[in-house]
Amino acid sequence: MFLIISVSTFLASCEKEPIIITADFTADKFEIEEGDSITFTDISTGEPTSWNWTFEGGEPASSTEQNPTVSYSVAGTYEVSLTITNGDAEDTETKVNYITVNEKPVPFQKLYDQGIDKYLGVFTPSSSNTTPQGVTEHIFTGMDAPICFTGNQFSMFTRNGSSNNLLIFTQGGGFCSPMACDAVDTGIPLLPFGILNPNDAQNTLANYNVGYIPYCDGSAMMGDNEVDSDGDGVNDRFFAGLKNLSASLDVIAQTYPSPDKIVLAGNSAGGFAVHAALPLVRKLYPDTKIIVINDAGVGVALPGMFTTLFNYWNANAFIPADCNNCIGTDGNLTDYHAYQLAQDDNFTLAYTSSKQDSVIAAGMGAMAHELELIEATNELNAAYPTRFQGLIGNGEYHTTIMRDFDRPIGTTTVSQWITNMINESDDWTTIIE
Repeated sequence: MFLIISVSTFLASCEKEPIIITADFTADKFEIEEGDSITFTDISTGEPTSWNWTFEGGEPASSTEQNPTVSYSVAGTYEVSLTITNGDAEDTETKVNYITVNEKPVPFQKLYDQGIDKYLGVFTPSSSNTTPQGVTEHIFTGMDAPICFTGNQFSMFTRNGSSNNLLIFTQGGGFCSPMACDAVDTGIPLLPFGILNPNDAQNTLANYNVGYIPYCDGSAMMGDNEVDSDGDGVNDRFFAGLKNLSASLDVIAQTYPSPDKIVLAGNSAGGFAVHAALPLVRKLYPDTKIIVINDAGVGVALPGMFTTLFNYWNANAFIPADCNNCIGTDGNLTDYHAYQLAQDDNFTLAYTSSKQDSVIAAGMGAMAHELELIEATNELNAAYPTRFQGLIGNGEYHTTIMRDFDRPIGTTTVSQWITNMINESDDWTTIIE
């Protein structure tokens, strides 16, 4: 007996059934803020061999990867579509209103709501004069103008460099309190020392443009108050720090409108003041990286001191109303600095100080200051290990970045450590002698 099978029957029996494919996908997040990214994962069935994605509002707008990552820069609600093929068949899945992108919160918005930016754009210098050394003094005069706390005239300075980077320097000079006033009443002009020296080849900021804000307001550049200090019925202390700071930053922003990078540095009372300046600098330069250096103004004090000072200066607008621990029960401003780091992820912060700073420790004792300073440094470094570091040396010296820029601390110097910070080097680490 012979088995006869037709060729057509044989071929038909050998043909494979087509594989049914169904496009589908998921995402690791469905709601993000502007600037964030989402990874999409193909979960299609039917063994697809090619993928064609389209992302409304995304970057990239399309992809042929199986599991692409996409960023979204503009707030809105967007659809995503995926078309798959396997050589025999094709299928498309479109998910409407699939991704929600929310506006990124404005850093420090609560402080703006509380009025710390109310003097931005209000004052302009009455005159500006440039010296043969290339330093321009901008002088403020007139009714209700920026002023020193005793009524002396206020001015600030700019100096052009050869790069498109910007150094904003807030000078120090003591505090006024209800009990005593130990503060300079005439601003120190721009002097080419330390971090401000344009002729020091070891100074990584030598070629920066400079905006220099002298100190003469007695209120860490935060005050907005007038007081009668001697009880004669006439106000004689004018805590115009917020005016002075705001007017100076306006001049700086107009002179240097688009820097590549900003270093915001200050020493002593000016070290405290960098934290007042930061939200205002951020408002004027919303997208620029800011490097903040607090030299010997790290916010360690006896309980109640900062509460008393802020009330006396009328500076509480700088403390967000919902930050109950920004002035800690221990008296320190560590949590305020942590609040700033949490608000704005586009800046880094450094403390430079000595363990028993003869000026800052005078009111609380050298050993108490040392313990509080080290605790604050370690706390911030643990919370923000890539964005905060401290350089804490032995001894009682007060400030380094102007008058002792080459001081050796541990295995480095102040100047080299700041260079590492600015260059985002892995060698920028916390050092406590």
